[in-house]
Amino acid sequence: MKSCLIALLFLSSLSACSQTQSEKIKLKNPSFSEDTLQTAYFAAGCFWCVEAIFESIDGVEEVVSGYSGGKEKNPTYELICTGRSQHAETVKIIYDERQVPYDTLLVAFFNSHDPSTLNSQGPDFGPQYRSIIFYQNEQEKLKVERYIAVLLAKKVFPKITTELTPLSTFYEAEIYHQDYEKKNPDNPYIQRVSIPRLTKFKSTFKGRLKN
Repeated sequence: MKSCLIALLFLSSLSACSQTQSEKIKLKNPSFSEDTLQTAYFAAGCFWCVEAIFESIDGVEEVVSGYSGGKEKNPTYELICTGRSQHAETVKIIYDERQVPYDTLLVAFFNSHDPSTLNSQGPDFGPQYRSIIFYQNEQEKLKVERYIAVLLAKKVFPKITTELTPLSTFYEAEIYHQDYEKKNPDNPYIQRVSIPRLTKFKSTFKGRLKN
């Protein structure tokens, strides 16, 4: 279980390396163009898990872990863990719209977590783990509303608690949270929760994943 208390005890030794803003992201894939890169913002439980899931999708250039949906300025992980800041663990997805449209990211979002649970995901409980889609314009909002209507009509989920919220401010999480699953493969939470969640997602999203 990714208890905030346990995570804070482990991460406290790394706090000297923390930062709230990261350097400008450098393109990893030479086939991508900054002119075709777009962003999307989702919250679907622990951002260690969500980051790894979206980074596995072909056409995604980078995923950044952070915080959004609250009112406190410059939130820290310690504050988020209290559950009182109203922020959710959120990821910023930078993707090439020529290779992976927003609609595909929506499919991935709903295929990678349980949107019927309120303020929880897997073993993690608290408002910081709630399901949210942060839309940036009316077109994104309309696409989300239509897709949720389809899922409910087909009874894919008994209910959907996912919040649909206009994006306000996204704060990048401390640097030690970035690429956490990749950098900490032996972490017990990564072994027991994150990797199985990623493996399950990959089994349902074949053909759209990076080689």
